[in-house]
Amino acid sequence: MNAFDIVKTVRITEKGALLSDEQNQYTIVADKRANKIQIRQAVEELFKVKVLSVNTSNVRGKARRQRTYQAGKSPDWKKAIVTLKEGDKIELT
Repeated sequence: MNAFDIVKTVRITEKGALLSDEQNQYTIVADKRANKIQIRQAVEELFKVKVLSVNTSNVRGKARRQRTYQAGKSPDWKKAIVTLKEGDKIELT
């Protein structure tokens, strides 16, 4: 897997904005098969920053049903919270 396969997107939420401002941490949606070492290398390669630590968790998708009897489900995904070195920053546009 290359870096673009591992890091899918940076998740922008209200809680994530507080983490990025106060603790220099960013929430990243990663490939489910990627481990912490691969995520660290991909973030350093793509964003040109120094990663101090990576915490991961597998998030289960929610059950969905919209005006129908058929139930659906949003996909499962892997959340990675990446802590960057002091002074480094990921530019979110």
